Amino acid sequence: MGKRSIRENKNIYFESREAAGLTRAQASELIGTISESRLEKMETGKTAIYPEDVVDMALAYKKPELCNYYCTHECRIGQENVPEVKLSSLSEIVLGMLSALNSLDKQKERLIDITADGEISEDELPDFVNIQEQLNQIDLTVESLKIWMANTIAEGKIDKNKLKEAAENRKRTH
Repeated sequence: MGKRSIRENKNIYFESREAAGLTRAQASELIGTISESRLEKMETGKTAIYPEDVVDMALAYKKPELCNYYCTHECRIGQENVPEVKLSSLSEIVLGMLSALNSLDKQKERLIDITADGEISEDELPDFVNIQEQLNQIDLTVESLKIWMANTIAEGKIDKNKLKEAAENRKRTH
């Protein structure tokens, strides 16, 4: 392994490569689609990073959360539409999901009342905003669970093929 950089202000791609224990040359070879010189330019902010680059780095560095980072920080569409996910433990994710679902369950009658006429009146708006925030929290916990699962697969703790097989078996039985 090459010497470790002492550079400050490293971007997330630079830090992720180093955390994976890879030199730029090793990373470039492992990724296969990004040259060492282009990788250096991406890590130092001298060239644009494209979504396919991030997907390739996320796979090579076993860091699926890079994709969420890219979408929430560098993609104009993602900044508007994708929630930023913080890495959490499975128990934190599940408890957050259950809390959000319980809150929404208490509001479902109000949601029906608000939306039954196909319009949201001014007096219904505050309640609707509250319900929308609860839905956003559910979305965030779902995204957290997806990243947790992707990390667990990347770490080899769950076999991706067995997971796919279990999902296919479930589809066949339902």
